[in-house]
Amino acid sequence: MAKRPAYSKLCKALADGHFVFTGELEPKKILADGMEEVVHSAKEMKKTNRIIAANVTDGPQGDAYICSLVPSFVVQRDAEIETVWQVAVRDRNRVALFGDVLGGALLGLKNVLVLTGDHTALGDNKQGRISYDLDSTQFCELLKKMIDEGTDYSGNEITDGKIEMNYGCVANPNAVGEYMEPEILKVGRKVEQGIDFIQTQTAFDIDVAKNFINELARYNVPILLGVFPMKSYGIAWYFDKYIPGVSVPKELLNALKKAEKDNKGNKPAKYAALDKVNVEFFVPFIEEIKKNSKASGIHCMAVEYERLFAPLLDKYPDYAKNYY
Repeated sequence: MAKRPAYSKLCKALADGHFVFTGELEPKKILADGMEEVVHSAKEMKKTNRIIAANVTDGPQGDAYICSLVPSFVVQRDAEIETVWQVAVRDRNRVALFGDVLGGALLGLKNVLVLTGDHTALGDNKQGRISYDLDSTQFCELLKKMIDEGTDYSGNEITDGKIEMNYGCVANPNAVGEYMEPEILKVGRKVEQGIDFIQTQTAFDIDVAKNFINELARYNVPILLGVFPMKSYGIAWYFDKYIPGVSVPKELLNALKKAEKDNKGNKPAKYAALDKVNVEFFVPFIEEIKKNSKASGIHCMAVEYERLFAPLLDKYPDYAKNYY
């Protein structure tokens, strides 16, 4: 972990040695009513007493969604659970990044997750121009300057107060073979810029995930492995077909498909069957990661799938209630 203080509840829980869980929220093209649904999801996460913070996504897949700053603030205010504010360098130059971070600090946000961001060519506004003025490593450097030195990227001083934030980066656990070491070294560049934690993308292969985590552990930075329970076969199919670098195991795809087919026309039975498939796959997966890897926690991307949190996490200590 970086030598700066643990300003956030997430980083305090990590520093205290807990195996932590974070969740994920995905605000889309929404205003007030949609925000109420996002806050409801966050409240359900808090009820578990296992989820210490909720990620708020920033234009995933390059889509034009509500900016992540405002939902991050509203969730913290209304659901009273800490957020991990995702910020993509895709959309902002260094001036905008600096200004947004100042705004986030003023609003009381404590965690920033640094992202490159999916290219707009993948999204629903394909003609949108991208910025990439700073890459993700340079954004980490900007955060280091702002938090530790009190300056912008060019060394100009922040004239009042001190920013108290922690920040992390992402890593791809599906980088195998010849691609693993470049991915590990890419994360290492961000470690040099003082990251406090790492959240990985989704993993489904337990052996690949454990190997990647244990290689990444050389940096001595807390690692939260990403898992993605899927509430329908359609989501699983789309994820397998269109999300780069990720393959959903065929047995999981087939089990989700069978659960829907066998319970067609009976929603309660279908939901129960889908939940059973996810629990049977992910409960032993998480147990194995906790027991036999150097991971510090799990990032659970069960977006709008709050009913799965209890069967997935109830066997773990309710540590998070001590930090809310």
